[in-house]
Amino acid sequence: MKLPSQIDLLNAYAPRYGTALTRDVVYGPNPYHRLDIYRPARQRGPLPVVVFFYGGSWQSGARAEYRFVGAALARRGLIVVVPDYRLYPDVRYPDFIHDAAQATAWVLGEIAAYGGNPEAVFVAGHSAGAYLAMMLALAPVYLAGAKSDRRLLAGAIGLAGPYDFLPITGPVYRKIFGQAADLVDTQPIAHVDAEAPPCLLLTGAQDRLVAPANTASLAAALRAAGASVDTRVYPGIGHIRLLLSTVPPLNLATPVLADIRAFVTQTVQARLAAAAARPRDMAGRANPG
Repeated sequence: MKLPSQIDLLNAYAPRYGTALTRDVVYGPNPYHRLDIYRPARQRGPLPVVVFFYGGSWQSGARAEYRFVGAALARRGLIVVVPDYRLYPDVRYPDFIHDAAQATAWVLGEIAAYGGNPEAVFVAGHSAGAYLAMMLALAPVYLAGAKSDRRLLAGAIGLAGPYDFLPITGPVYRKIFGQAADLVDTQPIAHVDAEAPPCLLLTGAQDRLVAPANTASLAAALRAAGASVDTRVYPGIGHIRLLLSTVPPLNLATPVLADIRAFVTQTVQARLAAAAARPRDMAGRANPG
């Protein structure tokens, strides 16, 4: 008899009521180019959208394992898209970023058909997934390569992400990133500029896998560039516990879900206010800001 894995147990705790799930949506030509969409069952759109990239050191993971994240955020009134992407050893940097960009471009273009607001799309992720989210938010070349535009993102949310991890010391990570022409270019912090979308960076003070210094250094760089960034450092929380804090009853102790929802709400409201304040042309359309 097969014993349930930790992921099975997490998904067992995730409430099924109140959400709807659309599985196996194709966003590209590779068999990995599939995504799942979680929606509130009774709320009508257009709703804010979170594209969530899972972690796994760019080597493991599958979208079906993260139903607990998708369901938890959907029950907070968000549409959540969880894509798969290609992993090492099948691919190396920057192929997984290109997959993430392609998935996000699909969301920006198609999510309205699922009740999502294409003007309120956030990229997010945990660990290696947070790396992907921040590379999309900070390096315009990736979404441009997917025939989209970083400026269409409403914001970015990183949970315990590796944003500033040079020198690369692990032998597997050297294989994953070692073919880069410039290792500095592999780091999210190297792409910070004033045009970055608003960012929320979350980490656990007791994270021993991805040091909280990654969050601190990226936040400092964003502030120095004049970009908008907010941070949360949760006392006594480690790398995995941060993600587990999306599951009842653990979310009662650490307000990860509440902090994400508040950031999304405040960012969307600020975005709407900024659009309303722009000068309008004679047809009543807002001029680009």
